[in-house]
Amino acid sequence: MKLFIDQLGTIHTFETTLNRIVSLVPSQTELLYDLGLEESIVGITKFCVHPFHFKSTKKIIGGTKKVHFEKIRLLQPDIIIANKEENTKEIVEELSKICPVWVTNIITLEDNLKMITDFGELFNKRTEAQKWIDKINFAHADFQNYISDKPTQKVAYFIWANPYMVAAGDTFINELLKLNKFENIYENNPKYEGRYPEVIIQKMRIQGDPDLVLLSSEPFPFSDEHAFELGRHTHHAKTIFVDGEMFSWYGSRLVKALAYFKKLQEAIA
Repeated sequence: MKLFIDQLGTIHTFETTLNRIVSLVPSQTELLYDLGLEESIVGITKFCVHPFHFKSTKKIIGGTKKVHFEKIRLLQPDIIIANKEENTKEIVEELSKICPVWVTNIITLEDNLKMITDFGELFNKRTEAQKWIDKINFAHADFQNYISDKPTQKVAYFIWANPYMVAAGDTFINELLKLNKFENIYENNPKYEGRYPEVIIQKMRIQGDPDLVLLSSEPFPFSDEHAFELGRHTHHAKTIFVDGEMFSWYGSRLVKALAYFKKLQEAIA
């Protein structure tokens, strides 16, 4: 019997090898694949789009917020991989009646590395996990050197319209904004509560007046009209469409994200 503790502090004990995995989070599905666990993954969400072929080779069990419990039960999983932000407490509690649910909680870069280490231990993929940790650490150090002489810029990172919502503090997105020397005007704004608050765009000038307005490619499909509308409520901000996966996906994706951030920095220079 092996004992493990997930990122919420829940203690798990496993008597057998974990051969059947259901993943409820797209970025964690990608990580599991990159760790060499393709054959063990039996169920994914409709949002798990990487790797592409999984949509035709794996059982789709719903979304991240609405899962099909019976489909999951019939897959007879040994473990379900969830996330505190992506999956509700109610979903986790219900799924716990089927099998153990491992919940990650990723806010910082250190949290991300801990998740990779945990997966390496859980699934006996320690060597593969360490390789990805080494890749991330190398890319991180390289990017920190690259960004060192770049000026700090104020930003607003929008994730939704109708109503307009942004990424605020205590989020992985905000952590990656800081990595890029972007000062998030909504990180500690006392006018708005929560990690992804609804904001009044007409007050952007007096509540931070960003240099850059970043429009994420997910989960909302922003248009040129949205960019124009948001730009009107700043003094001279540059409005940029950014790849939301690069700012919000954790796990092995960070290696690609750090390369993407270099290109983004060059584009806004």
